Amino acid sequence: MFSRKAVISTALFIVLVSSFLFFMFRIPGKSYHGHVPPLTDEQIVLREQLRKDVTELAGEIGDRNVNTEYENLCKASDFIEKSFVDAGCKVSRQCYEVSQFGLEGRECYNLEVEITGSEKPDDIVVIGAHYDSLEGTPGANDNATGVAALLALARAFIHKKPVRTLRFVAFTNEEPPYFQSDNMGSFVYARRCRERKENVVAMLSLETIGYYTDVERSQNFPSGLMGLVFSTTGNFISFVGNIKSRRLLRDVTGFFRQYAKFPSEAACLPEQIAGVAWSDQWSFWRNGYPGIMVTDTAPFRYPYYHTDEDTPEKINYNRFAYLVDMLKKVTAGLAESR
Repeated sequence: MFSRKAVISTALFIVLVSSFLFFMFRIPGKSYHGHVPPLTDEQIVLREQLRKDVTELAGEIGDRNVNTEYENLCKASDFIEKSFVDAGCKVSRQCYEVSQFGLEGRECYNLEVEITGSEKPDDIVVIGAHYDSLEGTPGANDNATGVAALLALARAFIHKKPVRTLRFVAFTNEEPPYFQSDNMGSFVYARRCRERKENVVAMLSLETIGYYTDVERSQNFPSGLMGLVFSTTGNFISFVGNIKSRRLLRDVTGFFRQYAKFPSEAACLPEQIAGVAWSDQWSFWRNGYPGIMVTDTAPFRYPYYHTDEDTPEKINYNRFAYLVDMLKKVTAGLAESR
């Protein structure tokens, strides 16, 4: 028979594990279950614009990085700037020089569009995505999808008057060998925000958001515990934050689930877990700001992640378009928060 001490210990262990799973993984609110609605006429127009932008970056320009395809990286920055300008945006370039890894003073650029808040201009919401790709890859999902969504959101808000200041920023040099280094574009940008004592109240990193499948057991996880909590079908969008960004994570997930008929998962997790800090929100965390990654969890789902087969036709444009339309609601919620 079990001793009273063993029973109490077992019960305590179960409570602790349950509390850990709830605190780390679960965010209040329910994920949508069911078919994603058919696209409206407006969303069909959005879909074709997203397809056009992804194809330009990952098809026409292709491999774009400062080390081996610097000319293409510059073409990508020029394309993004022109797209912003064509939408009526004023673009600021943050230039910095990269000289390591045998390079001699190559200029790199972050591209920023700002819409000043009407009531709380000092409260800044940053929506960002990196436009470089890993060497040898065209980077359709990683991360032309994030950039295409960034452009779409900027187009949607350029003529609006948000309560808070909105910034749409295209970052360079997220991929190795600059990943999580001082030359990562988002780190250069976030450090400048800190030096200027700017009040960044929220940062959304749009990272690989274009691949979805209804095949069972198509979703993997870096931790076995996650497989006990989250869906193993790779059809959801994920919102991921560190522990300090938990409040922002709750807000973002709440805004999304209020409007979207689209499966979603959310988790605030220790940064040491694989994948949690693998994008530009890491740079904002390092500089003391709250940040959330919006992602399809490509490293644990997308068969073509970081390969030369990450090409535009692999993207699920119907779901991608619906998702981006719902991200407009999230952006509005953050921008209008009082």
